[in-house]
Amino acid sequence: MQAVDVVLLTKNSEHLLDKCLASIFESVPVNNLIIVDGFSNDGTMEIVNRVKQKFGNVKVLKVDGSRAKARQRGIAQVTTELFMFVDSDVVLCRDWYRKAQRYVDKDVGAVWGINIDVIPNVKDKRIIKFQSLIARQCFGLRGGMHDTLIRRDAVQGIEIPEELHAYEDSYIINWIKGRGYRTVIGDDIYCLHFKAPGNWSLQNGVSQAIIEFRCGLIYSHMVEYMFYYPFFMFYWFVQFALQGARSFSSH
Repeated sequence: MQAVDVVLLTKNSEHLLDKCLASIFESVPVNNLIIVDGFSNDGTMEIVNRVKQKFGNVKVLKVDGSRAKARQRGIAQVTTELFMFVDSDVVLCRDWYRKAQRYVDKDVGAVWGINIDVIPNVKDKRIIKFQSLIARQCFGLRGGMHDTLIRRDAVQGIEIPEELHAYEDSYIINWIKGRGYRTVIGDDIYCLHFKAPGNWSLQNGVSQAIIEFRCGLIYSHMVEYMFYYPFFMFYWFVQFALQGARSFSSH
């Protein structure tokens, strides 16, 4: 298999980073792992240094700023024809890259693996299927970079607005489409998204919604997506409610 660069954005990611990196090296032929770190102050860099000692092909960039700035810096370091964005709070499915290759064609600029939010202790297959459907709808409306294989030529010349701390993923997807490439959702590739424990709070949910709303106003293309917010807010509320109920029942 053709080796690819992997760009991984991190900031205080110690809660899952070991498992995330293990899944990358198990499922992807890594040319270079490009870590773009937002000056973590937890155990993130200790984990990164252990992986660097083990594999060697790890580059670390320190970037203070938005996710847009971090992704832009990561793209600038890519040297392979295809590369991946992987978020630091996901675990890739087995054989992610081998499966993704089936979707790569000359007119395909990006292949996205379905993002499934993991709600602790919730294993009902109906809920997981519902999450998969919601994730597809989200990607169709605003894109995503959780686990995405990208053709480097498809992002040539891109300059992501630095103020986008959200919707930078949508900007990338629309740039790719603007260059005449298709974006594809892989039916059999996915990642499991494990939110940090502190993210399971109403306060954090509201904070994230405010960030998305502000960035949506900056990035006018996302005004259409914002009309869907009542539905997605209901979905997020259900997630929080399920997590809260499970946490209560475990005590």
